[in-house]
Amino acid sequence: MAEIQNLLVPELPEPVRLDAWLAAELGSRTAAARAVKEGRVLVGNEKRAKSFLLHGSESVQLTELEVQEAPEPSEQTEIPVVFEDAHLMVVEKPAGMVVHPAPGHATGTLAQLLAGSLSGGEEGRAGIVHRLDQDTTGLLIVARTEDAHRQLRLMLEKREVKRIYTALVDGAPPTREGTITAPIGRDRRVRTRMSTTTDTPRDATTHFTVDTAFAHSTLLTVQLETGRTHQIRVHLKTVGLPVIGDPEYGIRGGLGLSRQFLHAAQLEFTHPITGEELSFTSALPPDLDAALARARAGEQAVPG
Repeated sequence: MAEIQNLLVPELPEPVRLDAWLAAELGSRTAAARAVKEGRVLVGNEKRAKSFLLHGSESVQLTELEVQEAPEPSEQTEIPVVFEDAHLMVVEKPAGMVVHPAPGHATGTLAQLLAGSLSGGEEGRAGIVHRLDQDTTGLLIVARTEDAHRQLRLMLEKREVKRIYTALVDGAPPTREGTITAPIGRDRRVRTRMSTTTDTPRDATTHFTVDTAFAHSTLLTVQLETGRTHQIRVHLKTVGLPVIGDPEYGIRGGLGLSRQFLHAAQLEFTHPITGEELSFTSALPPDLDAALARARAGEQAVPG
């Protein structure tokens, strides 16, 4: 069933438009305006226009879209292997799985599930060369030998591994292609978040290309040049293109998603030991594919 949130508007120094006030709750003004248009917002049990002025102390009811839960992997989850030899593996990480042990995630991690096959790295992170966020799906390289681990880490530092993602974002970029260059570090106020407003900045660069533009959202092909924590999600939010479904930086519950619409769709690199040129692709998982179908059904697609 769809969840209804009861929100109380605090005292305001001056009147604020309904869609502007809701933007903080839904991640963007576009998402707020859409919720009002869809009849999912009531002020004092009455439908109001997005331009309705709030003065403070009003009661706002927000009906969230029904969320399609992503599967939660168990410790016995079988990880799909895309490529495997004596030196390395390329696997497809499912949603909900943490790559290596961390506070709050002591068991059931990808590193532990593949522990018997991996080597290199710190204790508890054997074989881990790079990582994906817990609810980001897709392709991941892991090392099976110390030498492969060392070489792959060096290749990442030299930016010799091509990592391409698919992201569905709210809104549309002003150009078909773009590059976001903004240092990222721990947020100054919320320490669990990453931000471009930080006291510990590290260089970060993200490239994007429009795949398909819709009336209110855009499917992007995103390429990482650097690999900071939450980089794509933070960078896209910074330029006003929050990732749909992202509960932390984007549009929570958008298109019925319980996680961000972000998928590691392609990897290209030279095998660190054999020198073979390797290229792998991964199709969207069912929950993202269904969300994209809902976006297409509800909006007129425009070629990118």
